[in-house]
Amino acid sequence: MKLLNRCIVVSHRYLGIVISLLVIMWFVSGIFMMYAGGMPRVSAQLRQERLADLDLSRVRLTPADAAARVVTEGGRGPGRVQLVSLTDRPVYRIGGATVFADTGDVLDDVSERQARTIVARFLRVPENQVHHVRTLNEIDQWTLQQGRLLPLYKFAVDDDAGTEAYVQASTGEIAMLTTRKARGLAWVSTIPHWFYFTALRDNQPLWLGFVVWTSAAACMLALLGVILSITQLRKVRPFSLAKAIPYSGSMRWHYITGAVFGVFTLTWAFSGLVSMEPWAWTNAESNGIQVRRDVLTGGSPDLSQFAAMDAATWQRLLGGRGIKEVDFARIQDEHYYVVRQTPQSAPIDPRERLHAPYDIVGRAEPDRVLVNAATLAVKSEPFSSDSLVARLKEAVPDAPILASELLSDYDSYYYSRSRTTPLPVLRVKFGDPADTWVYVDPEMSQVLAQIPYWSRVERWAYNGLHSMDFAFWYKQPLWDITMLTLLAGGLASSCLGLVMGVRRMRRAGARVVRSLADAPVTPQPQSALSATNLKPSSGG
Repeated sequence: MKLLNRCIVVSHRYLGIVISLLVIMWFVSGIFMMYAGGMPRVSAQLRQERLADLDLSRVRLTPADAAARVVTEGGRGPGRVQLVSLTDRPVYRIGGATVFADTGDVLDDVSERQARTIVARFLRVPENQVHHVRTLNEIDQWTLQQGRLLPLYKFAVDDDAGTEAYVQASTGEIAMLTTRKARGLAWVSTIPHWFYFTALRDNQPLWLGFVVWTSAAACMLALLGVILSITQLRKVRPFSLAKAIPYSGSMRWHYITGAVFGVFTLTWAFSGLVSMEPWAWTNAESNGIQVRRDVLTGGSPDLSQFAAMDAATWQRLLGGRGIKEVDFARIQDEHYYVVRQTPQSAPIDPRERLHAPYDIVGRAEPDRVLVNAATLAVKSEPFSSDSLVARLKEAVPDAPILASELLSDYDSYYYSRSRTTPLPVLRVKFGDPADTWVYVDPEMSQVLAQIPYWSRVERWAYNGLHSMDFAFWYKQPLWDITMLTLLAGGLASSCLGLVMGVRRMRRAGARVVRSLADAPVTPQPQSALSATNLKPSSGG
């Protein structure tokens, strides 16, 4: 038993020396992430807000006309079709192509000058304040997730925020927007916490392996510390906690903070490891159902069902409010204009889940209007739950529906701290091998999430353990106080461990130096050649 305990002590000590600096970095960056959020990005709300209002009087082409241009010239199908503004001109976005709605011209690539104009109008600054930095053909630190959008024009803006903007050359859309503050916060939060360094993150296998193995090492370090917090406690009678702790000085405080906060350090390290889904442990969910995207639509939209948009008619229909964008959609076999007006600005809570084992698509849009393409009647009522369930049942006949319920508030798996995902939502539980739950937005007849059993387990293993993601303390300041206290305790224990580790290394180094200095110098015999060379020459 003594040998085992000694092995645990030595393993904890030297593993801590190796990775304690990483653990400290995770604690510090975690505190910043509580308030900084994730990497800089252009939110859908900001993008929509900065779009110019559509001038429908300039729209000459119908969606079908625009799609025909793309199919003829680009050889691509229509896909998603959307009407928006680009430099104050109406354009159709058709898949990855752009067609000007006033002339029918197909956009090849925007020029650097056009991109500068787009940035200036988006940021509402004069063009002479926008300066081209370079054209990216490879990702940089702020476009790690935009590789498929290359090439990108990068611009620097002369404003108080130190803004930098990236424009997609093929579409003219703002792909990324950063400010000096956002970049600085990212460097002390998300980038070190997730190892989002360009050279490492661009090599997916290397990045994944590095995060997995360092997280596993942190788990082992914390687990050994928890074990030692129990085994090292002295048995004294009468029991006194002060006398039971067998250490003094820095070691005593390291023991106390480790005993109190060690379990939380272990759960954080473990949940961080789980979030990477190492060794494909969630692959069992592949046996579950997959609801196709067109199940609730009835198929791709028939663009011929959408007539030319008359500006006066639409102004009366919407009460004179401006239009930011229009989607042309098919929903339950009927065709609709999905009209979005100027959004109400709603700040995103930085505590929103920055990682989740499943996607939740869609967002609450109070300024969205659904207009029937055939009658131009505004649809004010959601689609019925019965119609949604019937379509799901028809699409997945081999998996029985065990239960369906229209939720007026979030549950433990479909939720948003910023309340930015749609409500009410229809939850449908299937009896498939993966025990899948499907969430449907009744206003848009759209599948928002498909969550199999193991993804729900991961939700608790990661979001629950890593960010204390429990609804009962979402409200500030309870969550903030709890998280900051736990993070500060784990940070204190790690810093004390690092200090003691450095001291131990210095002492060990000093002993090595002294041993080398005190070692006797053994005289070496001269070689025959050396002795010969020392004799005076005959000519001397």
